[in-house]
Amino acid sequence: MDYLTIFTERSGDLINALLEHILISSIAVILGCILAIPLGIFLTKTSIRWVHSVAFTITNIFQTIPSLALLAMLIPLLGIGLVPAITALFLYSLLPILRNTYAAFESIDPEIIQSAKGMGYSSMQRLFQIELPIAMPYIMSGIRLTTIYIISWATLATLIGAGGLGQLIIGGLGVYNKPLIFAAAVISMVLALITDFILGVVEKKIFDRK
Repeated sequence: MDYLTIFTERSGDLINALLEHILISSIAVILGCILAIPLGIFLTKTSIRWVHSVAFTITNIFQTIPSLALLAMLIPLLGIGLVPAITALFLYSLLPILRNTYAAFESIDPEIIQSAKGMGYSSMQRLFQIELPIAMPYIMSGIRLTTIYIISWATLATLIGAGGLGQLIIGGLGVYNKPLIFAAAVISMVLALITDFILGVVEKKIFDRK
């Protein structure tokens, strides 16, 4: 078995691991968006300063904890498998999405908001028809960066039984199967590059639509 035939001889295992990797990463990023984007918008609307400090401090703590340490900390609480892995990756996704969302809304020209108010726009109309379209390119930039990070970090999820391409890498290391390690690592790298390209195209289209 060499470095080329491994892709055909173990194609079933590689495809299954790839799909698991995509599933784990996608769920984590989607959950991160569901929480971080509304929270970022809320923080720009509230004048309670301690809320800002608490939100950014907590998300920053999750970001600075080493990935292996965070996974280990979640085992006593959630056991092993997909749930703790997705939870850890979800926590890692919060800060960059939150930070970009907050910065995007904070950078909106106040005169635009005042003009919308003068035209009779309600707060919800201003949010969805004016503010969100202006902020979306910057939010997408945060989502793009986060997604690439999550795909990379997801390879460690196999250490707590979550599967994915990391499972083949760790399994290959255990039996010193260099072609299998190579194949799983290459697919992981290609997945990150393709994802970055696709999100880059989406981000560009959003910028062009502004």
